[in-house]
Amino acid sequence: MLVVGGVLLFLWSNMVTEMRLRGGAVFTFNWIGQVAGFDVSESVIPYDRSYTYGRVIVVGMLNTLKVAVLGIAIATGLGVLFGILRLSTNFLARSIASFYVEAFRNVPLLILLIFWYQALFLKLPGVRDAIVFRDSVFITIRGIVVPWGDPTASWNTYLVILAVGLVATAAVIAGLIQYRQRTGRTPFITLWSLATFLTIGVVGWFVLPQPLLVNLPYRDGLRISGGQTLSPEYLSLLSALSIYTSAFIAENVRGAILAVSKGQTEASLALGLTRLQALRLVILPQAMRIIIPPQVSIYLNLIKNSSLAIAVGYPDFFNVTAVTSLNQHGRAVESYLVVMGVYLTFSLTTSAILNWYNRRIQLVER
Repeated sequence: MLVVGGVLLFLWSNMVTEMRLRGGAVFTFNWIGQVAGFDVSESVIPYDRSYTYGRVIVVGMLNTLKVAVLGIAIATGLGVLFGILRLSTNFLARSIASFYVEAFRNVPLLILLIFWYQALFLKLPGVRDAIVFRDSVFITIRGIVVPWGDPTASWNTYLVILAVGLVATAAVIAGLIQYRQRTGRTPFITLWSLATFLTIGVVGWFVLPQPLLVNLPYRDGLRISGGQTLSPEYLSLLSALSIYTSAFIAENVRGAILAVSKGQTEASLALGLTRLQALRLVILPQAMRIIIPPQVSIYLNLIKNSSLAIAVGYPDFFNVTAVTSLNQHGRAVESYLVVMGVYLTFSLTTSAILNWYNRRIQLVER
């Protein structure tokens, strides 16, 4: 500890000395409150160049979360699917899954990202020749424009109803878990929890005076107006991260299923369960205890790999904070401390959630 402390003290002293020699402030975060003076191409919240660097940081964080959260969901779904298919007795399904995993797991993510951007999304047709689905979805070189909802005066009330739905769903889950522990029977926890939340959401939607107004896209000369535009940069990053990460998740799922004793499958089939029931009720619940620990690292890698967005120009947190903003104010040390702190917060939060879930599903030994 003394050696590490001495090294850190030396580095800090060297940094402060060099800053003073260059006539700048030794160490300050005052730039966060200054006007940024530049635009950001995509933003979840309102933003223009009159906002501060602090607002830019928030915009970048939300853009990163928009990729990371949806990327984790898509990668998990694809990973579980192809992980199970790799163990299928069907030769075609097994071969397709093996090709998918081996192809995408062994290609560098940066190359996959640039290929996805250059070879797919930048090769889409222009606005005049846009690919149109049901007159409501437009696919062009400028991105995919989909129908969207504009909040009305009753939207905030509807959010309260959804919050009540989440509380009710949590109560249903807790009740079903107690029922399982008391009777030994396995209820459809996922089905009933989703049904509870959706029922409350649907009832609230029809009770209130239309919380959202549907905003349909339409062709307006040489551009598409209305709706929500998913840019090629965002789609490239999301698809590359999801597909690349899903290949690792698939191997994790396959290994965990193989780690469950084959006798568990045989016993399930002997009791009259179908293979799908055996997988859902017996194999996967035991495999989850093996899946979760390495899954934490896979999810953390997806979040950190989102910083490669700079390769396609997507304004993620790293791009707007450590590149664009840094070129304006020049406070390199402070900028990278902010970047490291935010990514550390993302990683520790994700790790804490998954570790909590891992403790809940572990077998309790006396």
